Amino acid sequence: MGMKEKIAEIHAHFSDEMQSLDSTQSLESLRVKVLGKKGELTALLRGMGQLSPEERPQAGQMINEAREKFTGMLDEKLREFKAREQEEALKKETIDVTQPCDEPAHGSAHPLTLCLNEMVDCFTGMGFEVVEGPEVELDHYNFELMNIPKNHPARDAQDTFYIDDNIVLRTHTSPMQVRYARTHQPPIKVISPGRTYRVDSDATHSPMFHQVEGLWLDTDISFTDLKGVYSDFLRCFFETNDLVVRFRPSYFPFTEPSVEVDMMFTSGPRKGKWLEISGAGEVHPNVVRNYGLDPEKYIGFAFGSGLERLTMLRYGVDDLRLFFEGDLRFLRQFN
Repeated sequence: MGMKEKIAEIHAHFSDEMQSLDSTQSLESLRVKVLGKKGELTALLRGMGQLSPEERPQAGQMINEAREKFTGMLDEKLREFKAREQEEALKKETIDVTQPCDEPAHGSAHPLTLCLNEMVDCFTGMGFEVVEGPEVELDHYNFELMNIPKNHPARDAQDTFYIDDNIVLRTHTSPMQVRYARTHQPPIKVISPGRTYRVDSDATHSPMFHQVEGLWLDTDISFTDLKGVYSDFLRCFFETNDLVVRFRPSYFPFTEPSVEVDMMFTSGPRKGKWLEISGAGEVHPNVVRNYGLDPEKYIGFAFGSGLERLTMLRYGVDDLRLFFEGDLRFLRQFN
């Protein structure tokens, strides 16, 4: 059988099988059978070595023409299958826009954000202005101007993240006292909320936490004003008058005298338990001097409150880490 007859026989079989193709998978099988490395047409090409030199050019031309023809037929069939599959997919994936659908999930503010907004509302309602400052702070502002010089023992209690000897991640938002007071004239009545950082981590402490610092400075501000303002804030924040506030003597380098502020609910599941809420006191004369003001003329008070501590009390959360783990089962409760 000559080359022409062999090609004609392959073509006949190829045409018959083309009629019965029903998918891209069966088409690919036919392509491999005829044009693959071990295909029928490829076998003819490899057998050309047995032909005489005079027969080879004509045989090679016939095989190449057959390959081009078969390839064209397969490609055309493949386009038909692709078009059909696409049409079927579109029918299956058609969306009926008239059908009702589930409501998409809605996000909500984080519980810390909710409580921070309420704290800000309480203090701005009493005439305080909100100011913010850098989280990466100079040691000079974070410690020295707050009456905590080099080698002061209070620095050990802060457990500070140092970037270098002169730059730290702020351990409190108190540096904004000096930054603001140096550029504004009294009376000064501000709160400074923001992130702060200390080397500490357990169920009630986090290496990153939030603090709200408060400062009221004028010519006639007394300790009584501190007691009144902070007691009113707690009643506003917890939306109840069923609590008692006490001020215990304490020590902070930047206030004198200094106090710890405690709170006790007089009803509910936490009735009768004293809870530490904040540190506060009259601004130390050295700090007032660092403001660039005369401590004989200006007096005031400052306080620092942990946002996480107040949020835990407000919502009855007993593990601080829940606020930062991103567990949606926990966060959805505050929608």
